[in-house]
Amino acid sequence: MTPFQKFLISFLIALTGLIVLSSLGWIRWWVSIAFVIISLGLILKNSLNIRSGFFIESFNRAIPSEEKKIALTFDDGPHPATLQVLDVLKKKGVKATFFCIGKNIEKHPDIFRKIIAEGHSVGNHSYSHSPFIGFFSSKKIEREIQQTDLLIQSFTNKKNNWYRPPFGVTNPHIASAIKRLEHRVIGWNVRSLDTIIADERKIVTRITSRLCPGSVVLLHDTSVKTANVLEQLLLFLEQQNYLPVTVEQMIGYEK
Repeated sequence: MTPFQKFLISFLIALTGLIVLSSLGWIRWWVSIAFVIISLGLILKNSLNIRSGFFIESFNRAIPSEEKKIALTFDDGPHPATLQVLDVLKKKGVKATFFCIGKNIEKHPDIFRKIIAEGHSVGNHSYSHSPFIGFFSSKKIEREIQQTDLLIQSFTNKKNNWYRPPFGVTNPHIASAIKRLEHRVIGWNVRSLDTIIADERKIVTRITSRLCPGSVVLLHDTSVKTANVLEQLLLFLEQQNYLPVTVEQMIGYEK
Protein backbone atom coordinates (compact mmCIF):
# COMPACT_ATOMS: atom_id res chain seq x y z
CA MET A 1 0.00 0.00 0.00
CA THR A 2 1.41 3.38 -1.04
CA PRO A 3 1.57 6.38 1.33
CA PHE A 4 -1.19 7.95 -0.79
CA GLN A 5 -3.50 4.96 -0.31
CA LYS A 6 -2.88 5.02 3.44
CA PHE A 7 -3.50 8.77 3.46
CA LEU A 8 -6.75 8.35 1.50
CA ILE A 9 -8.11 5.78 3.95
CA SER A 10 -7.21 7.98 6.92
CA PHE A 11 -8.71 11.01 5.16
CA LEU A 12 -12.05 9.28 4.51
CA ILE A 13 -12.28 8.00 8.08
CA ALA A 14 -11.44 11.43 9.53
CA LEU A 15 -13.80 13.25 7.17
CA THR A 16 -16.65 10.88 8.02
CA GLY A 17 -16.04 11.54 11.70
CA LEU A 18 -16.01 15.30 11.19
CA ILE A 19 -19.25 15.19 9.20
CA VAL A 20 -20.95 13.16 11.96
CA LEU A 21 -19.72 15.55 14.67
CA SER A 22 -20.85 18.51 12.56
CA SER A 23 -24.33 17.02 12.07
CA LEU A 24 -24.59 16.57 15.84
CA GLY A 25 -23.67 20.20 16.32
CA TRP A 26 -20.50 19.39 18.26
CA ILE A 27 -18.21 21.21 15.79
CA ARG A 28 -18.76 23.95 13.20
CA TRP A 29 -19.28 22.94 9.56
CA TRP A 30 -16.31 24.98 8.40
CA VAL A 31 -13.95 22.62 10.27
CA SER A 32 -14.74 19.86 7.74
CA ILE A 33 -14.18 22.25 4.83
CA ALA A 34 -10.87 23.43 6.31
CA PHE A 35 -9.81 19.78 6.75
CA VAL A 36 -10.57 19.03 3.09
CA ILE A 37 -8.65 22.11 1.86
CA ILE A 38 -5.61 21.26 3.99
CA SER A 39 -5.71 17.64 2.79
CA LEU A 40 -5.88 18.70 -0.87
CA GLY A 41 -2.92 21.00 -0.26
CA LEU A 42 -0.89 18.10 1.13
CA ILE A 43 -1.77 15.96 -1.89
CA LEU A 44 -0.73 18.75 -4.28
CA LYS A 45 2.53 19.30 -2.41
CA ASN A 46 3.42 15.61 -2.64
CA SER A 47 2.43 15.39 -6.30
CA LEU A 48 5.11 18.01 -7.04
CA ASN A 49 7.77 16.24 -4.99
CA ILE A 50 8.96 13.03 -6.62
CA ARG A 51 11.23 12.32 -3.66
CA SER A 52 8.27 11.93 -1.30
CA GLY A 53 7.33 8.57 -2.82
CA PHE A 54 3.75 9.50 -2.04
CA PHE A 55 2.20 7.96 -5.15
CA ILE A 56 4.97 5.67 -6.41
CA GLU A 57 8.42 4.64 -5.28
CA SER A 58 11.32 6.31 -7.08
CA PHE A 59 15.09 5.95 -7.01
CA ASN A 60 16.48 9.25 -5.73
CA ARG A 61 19.85 8.31 -4.33
CA ALA A 62 21.93 5.25 -3.52
CA ILE A 63 23.14 4.08 -0.14
CA PRO A 64 26.65 5.52 0.33
CA SER A 65 29.43 2.98 -0.11
CA GLU A 66 33.22 3.01 0.04
CA GLU A 67 33.22 4.24 -3.55
CA LYS A 68 32.08 7.86 -3.81
CA LYS A 69 29.73 7.21 -6.74
CA ILE A 70 27.36 9.86 -8.06
CA ALA A 71 25.04 9.68 -11.07
CA LEU A 72 24.91 12.60 -13.50
CA THR A 73 21.56 12.78 -15.31
CA PHE A 74 20.37 15.13 -18.05
CA ASP A 75 16.75 15.88 -18.95
CA ASP A 76 14.88 17.29 -21.96
CA GLY A 77 17.21 16.39 -24.84
CA PRO A 78 18.32 15.57 -27.36
CA HIS A 79 19.00 19.21 -28.20
CA PRO A 80 21.73 21.02 -30.19
CA ALA A 81 23.34 21.97 -26.86
CA THR A 82 23.62 18.25 -26.06
CA LEU A 83 26.63 18.17 -28.39
CA GLN A 84 28.59 20.52 -26.09
CA VAL A 85 27.60 18.43 -23.06
CA LEU A 86 28.77 15.27 -24.83
CA ASP A 87 32.09 16.92 -25.72
CA VAL A 88 32.74 17.79 -22.07
CA LEU A 89 31.84 14.27 -20.92
CA LYS A 90 34.02 12.68 -23.59
CA LYS A 91 37.01 14.88 -22.70
CA LYS A 92 36.81 13.67 -19.11
CA GLY A 93 35.91 10.06 -19.97
CA VAL A 94 32.66 10.27 -18.00
CA LYS A 95 29.41 8.41 -18.72
CA ALA A 96 26.01 9.85 -17.81
CA THR A 97 22.31 9.11 -18.22
CA PHE A 98 20.10 11.12 -20.57
CA PHE A 99 16.31 11.17 -20.03
CA CYS A 100 15.04 12.05 -23.47
CA ILE A 101 11.78 13.49 -24.77
CA GLY A 102 10.25 11.46 -27.59
CA LYS A 103 9.48 14.38 -29.89
CA ASN A 104 13.07 15.61 -29.46
CA ILE A 105 14.42 12.19 -30.43
CA GLU A 106 12.41 12.50 -33.64
CA LYS A 107 13.68 16.05 -34.17
CA HIS A 108 17.37 15.29 -33.48
CA PRO A 109 17.94 11.59 -34.29
CA ASP A 110 21.63 12.08 -35.08
CA ILE A 111 22.27 13.64 -31.66
CA PHE A 112 20.41 10.78 -30.00
CA ARG A 113 22.57 8.29 -31.93
CA LYS A 114 25.67 10.12 -30.71
CA ILE A 115 24.52 9.84 -27.08
CA ILE A 116 24.23 6.07 -27.50
CA ALA A 117 27.39 5.68 -29.59
CA GLU A 118 29.47 7.38 -26.90
CA GLY A 119 28.35 4.86 -24.30
CA HIS A 120 25.85 6.85 -22.29
CA SER A 121 22.61 5.34 -21.00
CA VAL A 122 19.20 6.70 -21.94
CA GLY A 123 15.76 6.78 -20.33
CA ASN A 124 12.21 7.88 -21.06
CA HIS A 125 11.11 11.43 -20.23
CA SER A 126 7.68 11.22 -21.92
CA TYR A 127 6.86 11.99 -25.53
CA SER A 128 5.54 15.56 -25.34
CA HIS A 129 6.81 16.83 -21.96
CA SER A 130 3.51 18.70 -21.76
CA PRO A 131 3.15 21.18 -18.88
CA PHE A 132 -0.33 19.70 -18.44
CA ILE A 133 0.83 16.09 -18.13
CA GLY A 134 -0.35 16.03 -14.52
CA PHE A 135 -3.91 16.33 -15.85
CA PHE A 136 -3.56 13.52 -18.44
CA SER A 137 -5.57 10.33 -18.05
CA SER A 138 -3.71 7.16 -17.14
CA LYS A 139 -4.19 5.79 -20.67
CA LYS A 140 -2.85 8.97 -22.27
CA ILE A 141 0.24 8.91 -20.04
CA GLU A 142 0.74 5.25 -20.90
CA ARG A 143 0.63 6.09 -24.62
CA GLU A 144 3.19 8.87 -24.08
CA ILE A 145 5.57 6.48 -22.35
CA GLN A 146 5.06 3.68 -24.87
CA GLN A 147 5.61 6.01 -27.83
CA THR A 148 8.97 7.11 -26.48
CA ASP A 149 9.90 3.56 -25.43
CA LEU A 150 9.43 2.42 -29.03
CA LEU A 151 11.60 5.27 -30.29
CA ILE A 152 14.37 4.42 -27.82
CA GLN A 153 14.17 0.74 -28.72
CA SER A 154 14.40 1.51 -32.44
CA PHE A 155 17.83 3.07 -31.81
CA THR A 156 19.15 0.80 -29.06
CA ASN A 157 17.51 -2.56 -29.84
CA LYS A 158 16.84 -2.79 -26.10
CA LYS A 159 13.67 -2.45 -24.05
CA ASN A 160 13.72 0.69 -21.95
CA ASN A 161 13.13 0.29 -18.21
CA TRP A 162 13.67 3.82 -16.89
CA TYR A 163 11.18 6.66 -16.65
CA ARG A 164 11.53 10.15 -15.21
CA PRO A 165 8.23 12.07 -15.02
CA PRO A 166 8.34 15.57 -16.53
CA PHE A 167 8.75 18.21 -13.79
CA GLY A 168 8.96 15.34 -11.29
CA VAL A 169 5.15 15.34 -11.12
CA THR A 170 3.43 12.17 -9.92
CA ASN A 171 -0.20 11.36 -9.17
CA PRO A 172 -2.45 8.26 -9.15
CA HIS A 173 -2.87 8.32 -12.97
CA ILE A 174 0.86 8.54 -13.58
CA ALA A 175 1.56 5.89 -10.96
CA SER A 176 -1.00 3.55 -12.53
CA ALA A 177 0.54 3.91 -16.01
CA ILE A 178 4.07 3.33 -14.71
CA LYS A 179 3.02 0.21 -12.80
CA ARG A 180 1.26 -1.28 -15.84
CA LEU A 181 4.36 -0.71 -17.97
CA GLU A 182 6.66 -2.02 -15.20
CA HIS A 183 9.05 0.91 -15.41
CA ARG A 184 11.37 2.06 -12.68
CA VAL A 185 11.04 5.72 -11.78
CA ILE A 186 14.29 7.67 -11.47
CA GLY A 187 14.21 10.85 -9.44
CA TRP A 188 17.06 12.86 -7.95
CA ASN A 189 18.33 14.27 -4.68
CA VAL A 190 20.39 17.15 -6.11
CA ARG A 191 18.46 19.55 -8.33
CA SER A 192 20.72 22.01 -10.14
CA LEU A 193 18.01 24.51 -11.18
CA ASP A 194 20.16 25.12 -14.25
CA THR A 195 17.08 26.16 -16.24
CA ILE A 196 16.23 28.84 -13.67
CA ILE A 197 19.50 30.21 -12.27
CA ALA A 198 21.45 32.36 -14.74
CA ASP A 199 24.78 32.54 -12.88
CA GLU A 200 26.91 29.47 -13.68
CA ARG A 201 28.93 29.80 -10.46
CA LYS A 202 25.76 29.76 -8.37
CA ILE A 203 24.62 26.59 -10.11
CA VAL A 204 27.94 24.88 -9.45
CA THR A 205 27.86 25.98 -5.81
CA ARG A 206 24.28 24.77 -5.43
CA ILE A 207 25.23 21.31 -6.72
CA THR A 208 28.51 20.88 -4.85
CA SER A 209 27.05 22.06 -1.54
CA ARG A 210 24.34 19.38 -1.73
CA LEU A 211 26.46 16.57 -3.14
CA CYS A 212 27.20 13.39 -1.20
CA PRO A 213 28.13 9.80 -2.11
CA GLY A 214 25.18 8.14 -3.84
CA SER A 215 23.71 11.40 -5.17
CA VAL A 216 21.65 11.56 -8.35
CA VAL A 217 22.19 14.99 -9.92
CA LEU A 218 19.55 16.57 -12.16
CA LEU A 219 20.84 18.74 -15.03
CA HIS A 220 19.43 19.71 -18.45
CA ASP A 221 21.31 19.29 -21.73
CA THR A 222 19.44 22.16 -23.37
CA SER A 223 21.87 25.07 -23.03
CA VAL A 224 25.56 25.85 -23.44
CA LYS A 225 25.38 27.21 -19.88
CA THR A 226 24.91 23.67 -18.57
CA ALA A 227 27.93 22.47 -20.57
CA ASN A 228 30.02 25.17 -18.87
CA VAL A 229 28.62 24.19 -15.47
CA LEU A 230 29.40 20.56 -16.20
CA GLU A 231 33.03 21.35 -16.96
CA GLN A 232 33.44 23.05 -13.58
CA LEU A 233 31.48 20.30 -11.81
CA LEU A 234 33.62 17.51 -13.28
CA LEU A 235 36.75 19.31 -12.11
CA PHE A 236 35.31 19.45 -8.57
CA LEU A 237 34.35 15.76 -8.69
CA GLU A 238 37.85 14.84 -9.78
CA GLN A 239 39.42 16.88 -6.98
CA GLN A 240 37.08 15.32 -4.39
CA ASN A 241 37.58 11.76 -5.73
CA TYR A 242 33.97 11.30 -6.77
CA LEU A 243 33.24 8.66 -9.41
CA PRO A 244 30.53 9.73 -11.92
CA VAL A 245 28.51 6.74 -13.19
CA THR A 246 25.31 5.99 -15.08
CA VAL A 247 22.03 5.25 -13.30
CA GLU A 248 22.44 1.56 -14.21
CA GLN A 249 25.87 1.46 -12.63
CA MET A 250 24.60 3.29 -9.57
CA ILE A 251 21.76 0.84 -9.06
CA GLY A 252 23.95 -2.12 -9.96
CA TYR A 253 21.83 -3.16 -12.89
CA GLU A 254 22.72 -3.32 -16.57
CA LYS A 255 19.92 -3.40 -19.13
